[in-house]
Amino acid sequence: MNTDGTTGRASKGTIVIDLDGVVYLGTEGVAGAGEALATLETAGWHLVFATNNSTKTPRDVKMHIEERTGFRSSDAVVVTSALAAASWTARDHSSALVVGEPAVSEALSATGVDVVESGPAEAVVVGLDRNITYDTIAAASHLIRSGATFVATNTDATFPTPDGPVPGAGSVVAAIAVASGTAPVACGKPEAPMLDLVRSAVRGPQVWVVGDRPETDIAMALKAGWNSVLVRTGITAPGEPVDVQHTPGYSVGSIVDVPALIV
Repeated sequence: MNTDGTTGRASKGTIVIDLDGVVYLGTEGVAGAGEALATLETAGWHLVFATNNSTKTPRDVKMHIEERTGFRSSDAVVVTSALAAASWTARDHSSALVVGEPAVSEALSATGVDVVESGPAEAVVVGLDRNITYDTIAAASHLIRSGATFVATNTDATFPTPDGPVPGAGSVVAAIAVASGTAPVACGKPEAPMLDLVRSAVRGPQVWVVGDRPETDIAMALKAGWNSVLVRTGITAPGEPVDVQHTPGYSVGSIVDVPALIV
């Protein structure tokens, strides 16, 4: 059984697709994204949507994809950094304070971790929190200094929007890291907790990763030995150079170009 509870059919392979900056930007779908996804699935590829965005549950993700692109799949799997952080935290922790949005708390609760509103707690799990306050940072930092494990859903400094990058979860994580004097355990792409969940959703002999951020999407593909495609509709702008250590196998304009490349 897959991460979202679906059972799979035979597949020629898997395409792991990032969302923000690849399939959509904010409330708008990337032009032609829905048609591209439908073409890939019809051609026999299993789709796995893997996002470092911890603010959405898997069901939210599927709804947002459909609303923004018109694409709907009952078979695609969704993996989020909130799920990865919850999976990692649940191994050795029974309680957690969350600095983040409801999807993080929901993921933790689903694994049996008791989500508390104030200390004590065995872990502090931090994701993007668009309503963060000084008091929240202070409380989280105090718990970490008192011995709680500091867990980050991801450390992406920015988040792509139609108007350009805005602060991402990494900005919140950085504030708490400085205040607590502690580096977090990072769980999102390209780290092992996220990679393990993605691997568990893979089917078929080939795996491709499509993303817009070299240090997360492409780095995960390189770490796993998978094919990689960088699109330039999100964090990485057209013509922008890429770090040599995160060089993708292929670079294209947008997800619209992916079916011709892979199919």
